[in-house]
Amino acid sequence: MVQIVLGKRNIRSWLVVIAILQASLVCAQQAPKQDIPDAPSASKPVQQFPANASPPASASPNQTEPSDQGQASDRAEQPPAPNIKTVPQGGATPAPPASTNTRDQLFTIIRNVNFVAVPVTVKDKNNGRMVDGLLPSDFTVLEDGVEQKLTYFTSDPFFLSAAVIYDLGLPDASVQKVNQTFSALIGAFSQYDQVSVYTYSTAVTRVSDFTPPNQRLTTVLNGLKANRGQNNGVAVLSGPLASGPTVNGMPVGGGPVPVNTPTKQPHVLNDAILRAALELSKQDPTRRKVIFIISDGKEQGSKASYADTLKVLLQNQISVYAVATDSSALPLYSKLNKLHLPRQGYDNLLPRYAAATGGEVYTEFSQNAIERAYAGAMGDARNQYTLGYLTKAAPSSTYREIEVKVDVPNLDVRAKYGYYPLPPGR
Repeated sequence: MVQIVLGKRNIRSWLVVIAILQASLVCAQQAPKQDIPDAPSASKPVQQFPANASPPASASPNQTEPSDQGQASDRAEQPPAPNIKTVPQGGATPAPPASTNTRDQLFTIIRNVNFVAVPVTVKDKNNGRMVDGLLPSDFTVLEDGVEQKLTYFTSDPFFLSAAVIYDLGLPDASVQKVNQTFSALIGAFSQYDQVSVYTYSTAVTRVSDFTPPNQRLTTVLNGLKANRGQNNGVAVLSGPLASGPTVNGMPVGGGPVPVNTPTKQPHVLNDAILRAALELSKQDPTRRKVIFIISDGKEQGSKASYADTLKVLLQNQISVYAVATDSSALPLYSKLNKLHLPRQGYDNLLPRYAAATGGEVYTEFSQNAIERAYAGAMGDARNQYTLGYLTKAAPSSTYREIEVKVDVPNLDVRAKYGYYPLPPGR
């Protein structure tokens, strides 16, 4: 057995060390536990717990939830919730005041068969430019000679539903000149417009339905460049090529003297306008409806009459704009365009259609002038003033005359001459 003999001094030193260790252990047990998270790792992201996960269990069974008084104190320190009012879907934009007219209100107003909308073009007589800045008080509208009270007024521009009618019965030289202007025609429309294309000569063909002026319309118009016009030469009315051999003006072998007259080919302008008008009537009523014609305006052999076609135009608020080409664009020709011989057709109907519907005819002969006419016509149609009133006349299908006056000198005012009321339900 090994005996360890400790002196009094050594025993006293060990007792001091043991006392210090016991004191340190007691202090460590009494000190509160600090919940210090580990530093995030650069290679492993911090773990994200799902939002619906239950909270971790308490570390001590003796731990209790905070008192209600503590919760009330925490809620008192939080800022108050903002006062948010909700509105139904689509109702975030407040309705305009009743005294304000906008383009969007027109569709609601126009459902009333007693409401009459009148697009009006106002230009300066000196320079031919559109005049803006006019007020409702500057306009006077008469229906059958009786002044009407305006209930609607706006100068907002409108999107267009336009039917382009191209006359392939023109001489070939004119057709080829027009074919080179199609890029300018597309540029006259905005990306929000809708355009359809029709051609006519002896019959009417719809080339494309209503579509935005995009690549598809460009392809359609480029396809029209392959069309050729008429090669109209001087009619052979006498001589051996007309009726066979003659001697001193008498046919060889006897018989009556032949009388030759030139053959009149159909040139169905009325039919083309009527078809385009009927299909325009089915388009969005909030758009301005326009028929744009590239033609010499001659009419021959249509099944539809001018009067019947005009009635459809006025019933559906369709304006006619046109570029008069070929012989119709020659100087002083406008003074002869009222010429009408029985059973010989009309020499030029374009001015009559345009004036009656509030449109305009551009008599342009050169390619550059035709291109400028495209932009001018569509710009005028888009930026008209729009007046509206509730007619006091009794419902009927009879024609009603309209006259628009502007109380400003040196202005050219263009509006439709009248209208036919639509039947109820339209």
